[in-house]
Amino acid sequence: MAIHSIYERRSIRKFQKEDVPIEILNKILDAGRVAPSAKNRQPWKYIVFGNEQKKEFLKAMESGLQREEKGFTDLPESQYGIPDARNTLRIMQEAPIIIAVMNTNGKSPFLPIGNDERITEICDSLSIGASVENMLLAAEEMGLGALWIANTCFAYKELTAYLNTEEQLVCAVAIGYAGENPRQRPRKKFHEIVEYRL
Repeated sequence: MAIHSIYERRSIRKFQKEDVPIEILNKILDAGRVAPSAKNRQPWKYIVFGNEQKKEFLKAMESGLQREEKGFTDLPESQYGIPDARNTLRIMQEAPIIIAVMNTNGKSPFLPIGNDERITEICDSLSIGASVENMLLAAEEMGLGALWIANTCFAYKELTAYLNTEEQLVCAVAIGYAGENPRQRPRKKFHEIVEYRL
């Protein structure tokens, strides 16, 4: 039941070495494919990495983190996040599958865009967020763990160069059999976030 998966899903940061069967992986990806989409643009594209290809992808991320650590940064106000990005890289190395999630309509976030393009980008990001959440819930339902990763931003140039694309890299998703069973992290109380105007 989907509502059960919503409440039971956790962000997994430790994975077992066991491979994910391609049939299960395809079901997870297909759950992402059927997500709601602004103007039905369906801007998502998934690039799936495992084994040696995953190692090569993560070498590009390592290179980006090293550049950031040396101070050659496009995100000067976000440098506090580098230690967390280092930990994220370790998690990605442990997970058997990494999915790079692309916005096929988007461009680099480091390029200026006009107001209309910005609104389109926001709407497409909402659509991609729905797609990723579908995949996370499908993974939970099929007995796998997953982690939604935004720390790819610190190695954006290196990762998109490795992918040989001008499409926008939005995030990555790590998938595998969970090696931990974490508690739910704190959430705001219902009354703190809901305002009725009926």
